[in-house]
Amino acid sequence: ANKDFLIAFLNALFRGRKNISDIYYNKNEHVGDTEEMGGVIFDLTCTAADGEKFIIEIQRSPQFNFKRRMLYYGSKLIADQAPKGSRKSWAYNISEVYVIALMDGFPMPGSERTRCLHDVCLCDRDTGKAFYEHLGFFYIELVNFTKEETALENDLEGWFFVLKNMSRLEKIPLYLRKPVFEKLFHIAEYSKLNKEEKTMYDTSLKRRWDNQAALDYARHEGMEKGKAEGKAEVVRNLINKFGFNDEQAANAAEVSVAFVKKIRASLKKEK
Repeated sequence: ANKDFLIAFLNALFRGRKNISDIYYNKNEHVGDTEEMGGVIFDLTCTAADGEKFIIEIQRSPQFNFKRRMLYYGSKLIADQAPKGSRKSWAYNISEVYVIALMDGFPMPGSERTRCLHDVCLCDRDTGKAFYEHLGFFYIELVNFTKEETALENDLEGWFFVLKNMSRLEKIPLYLRKPVFEKLFHIAEYSKLNKEEKTMYDTSLKRRWDNQAALDYARHEGMEKGKAEGKAEVVRNLINKFGFNDEQAANAAEVSVAFVKKIRASLKKEK
C-alpha cells in the first residue's frame, strides 16, 4: 500500500543513476533446482518497471558469511532467469540485479566503521573502473550514520536519518518536510495509536472525507445549472442534503453569510 516509500528510497540510493517509476512485489521464496537443494527466502524481492530486480534484506544481528550470503542471493536471482530448455535464443539476456542489505544496529563484518553506505559493483582491480554495472550490492551500516537533522544534505541522508531515528522523533525535522517524509511520519504516528484512538481517528477522517464528498457533489450540481444560478444551487444542496449551517455553507460555496441566510429563508417559504 505504501510502495511509494520504497521507490523514493531506491531512487535516493542510486543517487541519480536510475529513476524508478514503479515496482512490483514478487515471491520471497526461491526454490532450489532439485529436491536436494533447499530454497532461500528473501525479506523482499521486487521488480522495477523496466525489469531490474531487487532483493531488500533487513538484518538486525550479525551473521556468519554475511558478504557471501548476499552474493549468493544476487546470484540466485540471476540463475533463476535462465530458461529451462534451450538457452541459445536466450543469449544470456539477464536483467539487472541489486541486493540491498540494511543493517540495523551492527556494523558490516570487516568494516572500518567510517562510512554508512557501501555501493559495490564488479570493477577492474587495476584501474578501479566498473567492469559490470548491472550486478550491484548496497550495504547500509546505520550505526555509522551520525549526522544530526541540521546537517542533512540530501534525500538519501534524510532516509538514513529517518531509518535510524524514527522511533525517538517527536516531530518531523524541518529538512524532511517533503511529501514522502510527511506521509511516512503520518503513518508512523497512526501505527502508535491504540485501538480506541485509531477508531476515533478513523471516524474523524471519515467525517472529513464525507464533508469533502458532499462539497464536491454540491459544487458539481451547481455548476451544471450554470454560473448565474450555480452559487444558489450549491448553497441549497449544502443546506438541504447535508445539513450545513450558515457559516459552513458560506465558506464552502465561497459566498457571504447574508447570501446563505437569504437562501435559507427562501427554502423555508417553499416548505
